[in-house]
Formats: sequence, structure tokens, C-alpha cells
Amino acid sequence: MDMKTVFNLRFITLIALSAVAFSCGRSSNGNIDSATGWQINNRNGGFQYNTNYKEQETPPGTAFIEGGTFTMGKVQDDPMHDWNNTPTQQHIQSFYMDEHEVTNQNYLMYLDYLKTVYPPEDPNYANIYKGALPDTLVWRNRLGYNEMMTENYLRHPAYGDYPVVGVSWIQAVEYAQWRSNRVAEMSLQNAGYLKRDSQYTDLNAESTFDIDTYVNAPNQVYGGNEEVLQGGKRRQQTDADGNPINVYAGLESGLITVKYRLPTEAEWEYAALGLSELRDYNVYRGRKKYPWDGQYTRSGKRVNRGDQLANFKQGKGDYGGIAGWSDDGADITAAVMTYAPNDHGLYDMAGNVAEWVADVYRPIVDDEFNDFNYYRGNVYTKNLLNDDGSVKVVTATEIVYDTLSSGRVIARDLPGEIATAPVGDSETYLRTNFDRSDNRNYRDGDKNSSRAYRDSFDETPIADNTDTKEMYNSPSHKVELDPETGELVRSFDDSNGRTTLISDEVRVFKGGSWRDRAYWLDPAQRRYFPQDMATDYIGFRCAVSRVGSKSLNPTKRRN
Repeated sequence: MDMKTVFNLRFITLIALSAVAFSCGRSSNGNIDSATGWQINNRNGGFQYNTNYKEQETPPGTAFIEGGTFTMGKVQDDPMHDWNNTPTQQHIQSFYMDEHEVTNQNYLMYLDYLKTVYPPEDPNYANIYKGALPDTLVWRNRLGYNEMMTENYLRHPAYGDYPVVGVSWIQAVEYAQWRSNRVAEMSLQNAGYLKRDSQYTDLNAESTFDIDTYVNAPNQVYGGNEEVLQGGKRRQQTDADGNPINVYAGLESGLITVKYRLPTEAEWEYAALGLSELRDYNVYRGRKKYPWDGQYTRSGKRVNRGDQLANFKQGKGDYGGIAGWSDDGADITAAVMTYAPNDHGLYDMAGNVAEWVADVYRPIVDDEFNDFNYYRGNVYTKNLLNDDGSVKVVTATEIVYDTLSSGRVIARDLPGEIATAPVGDSETYLRTNFDRSDNRNYRDGDKNSSRAYRDSFDETPIADNTDTKEMYNSPSHKVELDPETGELVRSFDDSNGRTTLISDEVRVFKGGSWRDRAYWLDPAQRRYFPQDMATDYIGFRCAVSRVGSKSLNPTKRRN
């Protein structure tokens, strides 16, 4: 071996050893608190924290949507000339959104879970399962024969990959909460904190998992079953005295997954537009009418030229074209992912089914007050506490039910969840960012929305909230329980003084559906529907907030 070869080998070895030393040094320094010099994650105890956390993993079933600034609202056709969703500039934080709408198969797994854990034959739990069932009667039409869909659409495997319909906004929210718990449960099992397959072997009405409960009172999930809580396949850590530490995974571990939820209207519209193809430096060139590029609903590509790019109603009586020459391949809904995705990798952001979003409906979007993560619908709550200061966990005998305007009974607080209540004076006193629990009516056009509002022009003080008249005077139908017979009594509000259908219980839905003309395919279009009612053309998909950096590649240079 010549001297040159020996020198090269020594040089390579030196570089390798330096790299190892540098990496070890970085790892060691990462466990030292920069403010105090104290050690983090010391085996003898002290502050425990995930110093090796990289970034949020993409939640199951979702695609990453990098946030940014865009023009929200209608900038295309407005033949209705309605005072609704005028253009505003908004900024959206990065988030994740389902690649496709929640399907019948997805929802049936949810129903199967509820039926297993809360058997409907048990009178104590009957309304839990029944309250989650989609309304299959939405398919019926007075002058149409649709019994095939009524009987088969939800459960038959031929429709397994079709979007679920007949689900109210409230039911969609409950599904998102259930899905959040299931994904978090699996994450903790994979990390060795929970017994593997406990959701199959140790699950019942008094032994369930809830994210908030695990974070605030981890020893009470699964009913305090230590076999599940201590049965994970991970090495038990102890301090210098032999006491166990890190028994439960806190938020500091990075293992508690971020919850699924309905997207806000601004998020949904931003994701549907898929504006990345129009980006030029720090502005968007032009505007889009549809989730795809161009001003037409048909494809201009050679391989599928002339094909419709979404499932919608082309004209009167034309839901899917003539036999053997279908315009869009579907007459009712179509299987998800049938049509090409937009630039974010999202399918069916136009057509198939319209989709619930989180917002309470108001004609105006108040960008003068807020242009960052805009959302109307905040109702702030707090955890209820027991006399000893611990959080109050709902038991099997404390299930909270709501009777909807339709008379349907739905469960809101299930066993194992933390009981909550609206925030009060102790949380709002002297705050400048919010002063009440329910903010759905905030600055919605009533006279108290004016900064200079006074009852009169004399020197009287500004009126308090109790003096404000509601801007929207919708009908108030009543469903009450007859104390003598135990039956629900339904009454209709037939007052002539009602001026609108808008209330705090109507929610926005977005996107055109299989029942809609092309006008509604524009992501900027918005409509509303009561949150406790369902149709055969509204479905939903879930979103997850992004934690950490705005971009998946924060060091990448921009243009």
C-alpha cells in the first residue's frame, strides 16, 4: 500500500470520527436547557421533553396544504347579485385535509364501534347508536322512485367507496371527534404506551379512550385499567430511587396526535382552489373558477378530451348523460377519487357531494376585524372540575343527550370524555381578545356591531350585550317532552314576524354536488343548511391543523 493510499485512508477515518463526534455533541447539547444549563431527560428525573422531535407526521388519509394568502370570495359569475361572500383577502395557516370525502365504509366502521361499545339493545345506550345513524330517508322523493338508494346506499358494499350522505353537521363533528380518538389511540399503542389491540380486547362503555382525558387524567382512560395503561411494549423508565417516570405520554412527548375536525370555510375554499399552479413569486396570477385549471368543466387533454372533470348536473334531467355515452360517469354520487385531483392532491372538491364546513353562516365575512384563519363559530368552554380539583370524567350514567329540532336525540358527552361548561368571568375578566363564551353572533351586522353604538345620542354609556337586538330572526320550532306520556311533542313556529332562515344553528356547506348545476362548482360559492338536518347531496371531509413550521421544507429557497 503506497503512502498516498495510506494518507487517504487516514483522512477519511478522521472525517468519519469528526462527524460522529459532531453528531454526538449536537445530541448532547439538545438535552441541555439553553436558559438554565440544566439537563433535560436526565435518567434520574427532572424535566422530560422530546428534544428529537422532527415534524408532524401526515395524519392518515390526509394531504398537506401549505398555508398562504389568497382572495376569498366570488370574483367570477354572480347572477344572483346577493350580498354574500364578497372578495376579501385572507391568510390561512398550513393544515392537512382528507384526500377524499368520508365514505360509507369509513362511517360504517364508526357505527360498528358505537354498536359494539354501546349496545343499542341496552336502554341506557340506545340513543347513542341511533343518534349517529345517517338519515337514509333523504333519498325519498314524492314523485320519484328511489327506494333502492334508501335501502342499499349506506350499507351495500357496492357503495362502500361512495361518499356518505344523510349526515347532519352535528353528526359529522361527532365522527371527527371519534376519529381523533382512534388515531391517537393507535399512535400510543405503536409507541408502546398502551397495550396492543386493547381497542378490541378491553373495550366497553366503561373502558374507553379519549384524547383530552388522556392528556388531563391519563389514569382514568380505559376506566383506569392498568393492564392496558401499563401493558405497552416499551422499556419502563425509573428515577434514581426506582420510581417510575414517563408512565404516560404527555403533550411534551410529541406522540399525542392533533385532532381531526371539520375544515373552516376559508380553509376549504383555499384548499379547493389549488392555487399553486398560478403562483408567480409572491402573488397569484389571475383567478380560478374551478378546482382545476381553465374556465370549462370538460378536459382539454388529448387522452380524455371532452370528459367532464366532476360529477354534477349538466342540465334539466341530465344527471349522467345518455346510456352508453355518459357525460360524467355517474347519475347520483360516484366513488371517491373517480375524477382527477386538484394541485393539492384533493379529490372531488367540486361535484359528487357538497361538504359541511365548520362555520356558522352569515352573509358577510368580516375581514375588517380578522383576516387570519377566519372562522365564525367559536364557543369557548372549560373542563369541569371535581371538588378535589381533578377533572370530571363522564361516567356511563352521566351521558349528555340533546334533542334536536327534528326530534332526534343525539349523544354529546360520552363515557370517558371530560365534562365541559362555557367559560365564565374568571376566564374573560379584563381580556381584550374575547369577553364571552359564545361568539357566533360577534359583529354579524346587528346594531351593537358598530363601534359607536349607543341607545341614544345623550351621554349614556354604551349598551351592554343584553340590549342588543338579534340581527337574524329565524323561526324557532319546539320539540318538548310531554311529562305525562313521555312522548315528544313537536310544534311549528308559524309567526308572521320572522324575517330570515338564518340562525346560530345554520352552517355553511361548500362545493357543488351531483344535484347541482355547474354554477355551484366554483369553490367561492357558499350556501347554508340547518346543522341538525341532512340531505342526499351533502357529505363531509375532515381537516387537521398543522403544528410547527409552515412548510414541509422550510429551508428550501423560494424563487
